[in-house]
Amino acid sequence: MTETTMTAIAIRDGKGDAQALHPVQVPRPVAGDGQLLVRVRAAGVNRPDLLQRQGHYPPPPGAPETLGLEVAGEVVQGSGRWQAGDRVCALLGGGGYAQYAVVDARHALPIPEGDDFIQAAALPETAFTVFVNVFEHGQLKAGERLLVHGATSGIGVMAIQMAKAAGAQVIATARGADKAAQARALGADVSVDTSAGSFVEAAKAAGGVDVSLDMVGASVFADTLQVLNPRGRIVYIAALGGGTLEVPVFELMRRQAVLTGSTLRPRHADEKARIAAEIERRVWPWIASGQVKAQVDKTFPLDQAAAAHAYLEAGQHLGKVVLTVD
Repeated sequence: MTETTMTAIAIRDGKGDAQALHPVQVPRPVAGDGQLLVRVRAAGVNRPDLLQRQGHYPPPPGAPETLGLEVAGEVVQGSGRWQAGDRVCALLGGGGYAQYAVVDARHALPIPEGDDFIQAAALPETAFTVFVNVFEHGQLKAGERLLVHGATSGIGVMAIQMAKAAGAQVIATARGADKAAQARALGADVSVDTSAGSFVEAAKAAGGVDVSLDMVGASVFADTLQVLNPRGRIVYIAALGGGTLEVPVFELMRRQAVLTGSTLRPRHADEKARIAAEIERRVWPWIASGQVKAQVDKTFPLDQAAAAHAYLEAGQHLGKVVLTVD
């Protein structure tokens, strides 16, 4: 590597299984107006990265072709409030699996006091996703109940903690007794092992659900609707159990229910800047107080990104998988 090149992770032949990931030498990015150049120390691994690797989730226009939606590191070239040497974590449109990344200065956040680069790299994608979908689209309020499907994923772990910090109750679902116990240990009021049975009775006994954060989709839709309280909201962020719903419209009307969902990556830079400011104002104090904490299951060196993807795909993790960058 020279001062003008760096190591990054590319996808051999444009798409493939985890073994398609391999390190390459590429030009080091150059920061433009309003951007930061960040020396990456850690990068989060997320399910959208798996989809991009498989050829199903292309980067938005202008984003790097290389993977990586969140990083933590040191500012090399500053802009706005950020100076060289500042420790930041940031949301990216792509390019985080690399030694350097260019970041919109408005999408960077200060690394919380006491967190290291690995913990910080596990925050942006999950915090942005949960905040937008649970608190903005889902309008979760103190005293309400949040149903979290896939509760031991990176998103699920963050959703449990953020909902509890906001004064809500949490009903968690996970496959396996160990995962259900892990969700309970993170603060879930009710945690159901769905490999042993439906969550419906437990959710009804708890008083029903006001908001459901759903990354499963069709396979749990009927049961989720069954436990939804009047004016409840189901918010979709993925559809690992099927992406096509059969909707009983009259039941939806009777409950005055709302079905919604969103993606984060294609949003306009100005919108992401607004979200970042709200997260720093509302979520960062929860981290400072210890109510919310990044949960990192396992780390891999950058050149072992293929192994990191294979581990995430196996589905046994609790929280986040993170790449470390020398």
